[in-house]
Amino acid sequence: MLDVNELTVRHGYLQALTRVSLRVASGETLAIIGANGAGKSTLLRSIIGLHQPSAGSIRLDGRDITALPPHARVRNGIALVPEGRRLFPSLSVEENLLVGRASGRPGSFSLDAVYQLFSWMSDRRREPTVHLSGGEQQAVAIGRALMANPRVLLLDELSLGLAPTMVRRIYSVLPQLVQKGMAVLLVEQDVTQALRVANRFQCLLEGRTTLEGKPADATSAQIEAAYFGLAGRTGPGSAA
Repeated sequence: MLDVNELTVRHGYLQALTRVSLRVASGETLAIIGANGAGKSTLLRSIIGLHQPSAGSIRLDGRDITALPPHARVRNGIALVPEGRRLFPSLSVEENLLVGRASGRPGSFSLDAVYQLFSWMSDRRREPTVHLSGGEQQAVAIGRALMANPRVLLLDELSLGLAPTMVRRIYSVLPQLVQKGMAVLLVEQDVTQALRVANRFQCLLEGRTTLEGKPADATSAQIEAAYFGLAGRTGPGSAA
């Protein structure tokens, strides 16, 4: 469904991504792991159109969307849950959710569908999001993205700053989304959590892919070497 081919992105003189390629299919979860500064968020922001690459292409269902602005990519079926959630704090839960409906894409996700996914949300739909906990705000941010009825959902650091119990609750909704045929591209520093939910993973280091494959096929030593850039990493899926 989503095909990123040899994407190179620069921030001024800094090259944030170097020839990064990936594919994620309908009903699949691909986890992008790596340390701070590895280029993970830049990758998601490039896919949604907030950064323009200096080389490479992004295709959705075979159509080149590399030059499309962000709002057009949302209309074509890509939605981002950004790091830090980026809600409108003075607006209510429901008002924040309705922002996601602005794309006008048809689909199965409505207010009622989001409220069924997060059972607590309906009772607090008129409450300003500034009053919510971090985990509750993250749930609203996910719900807002789902209101755009995406085919590809980009998730940037879902667990950041959340208690472990809330992380488990947030991640518990992912299987339901994948079962609906959604493709999920997940950026996560919590490697254990990412590998637990992903069909495949890709590790970035300094903007380059250092290891990719299925979680079950990679040893902890290989993942650690790819994550920290240790010399002598070997095994299927390793990248020079």
